[in-house]
Amino acid sequence: MNFWGHLRTVHRHRALVRKYCFRLGLYWQGLTHDLSKYSPVEFWAGVKYFQGDHSPNDAQRRAYGYSAAWLHHKGRNRHHFEYWTDYSLKGEGITGVEMPKRYVAEMFCDRLAASRVYRGKDFDPGDPYKFFQRSMQKRILIAPETAALLETMLVKLRDEGEDAAFDYIRKEVLGRP
Repeated sequence: MNFWGHLRTVHRHRALVRKYCFRLGLYWQGLTHDLSKYSPVEFWAGVKYFQGDHSPNDAQRRAYGYSAAWLHHKGRNRHHFEYWTDYSLKGEGITGVEMPKRYVAEMFCDRLAASRVYRGKDFDPGDPYKFFQRSMQKRILIAPETAALLETMLVKLRDEGEDAAFDYIRKEVLGRP
């Protein structure tokens, strides 16, 4: 049950991200999005901790104090802001660095797809923004420019809908027709 449930969730998520990335002209990113989820460290943790309505990484983190699946995933997928951390040039320790816009756009697609998959029929276009707002209260290591751009995209989705958000990202952020 957990095997098939997790596999179905990963496939549904990747299919939505692929569709969204294609709308933005990010074909390679759409095709390769989250392929690391099929690696043993990520896949089997997903099967073991599958719940169906949120990330299994949370349950693995509660069980062990960390999530080996998440540590593997964030280090291989550039659409996660956690990938984009480095030592500050100002000596402030580890900090977020600005993400290239194409990965911020993929992060938008990822968050939209995750909200759709996990919320199901209860999905609301404001859900990805609400999730973002909750995460920002936790002092995450995201570059201010990246946070502002993602927030603009999510607000556009919430207030004006998918078509307006995708048009904005494609034309204004990525500079594509």
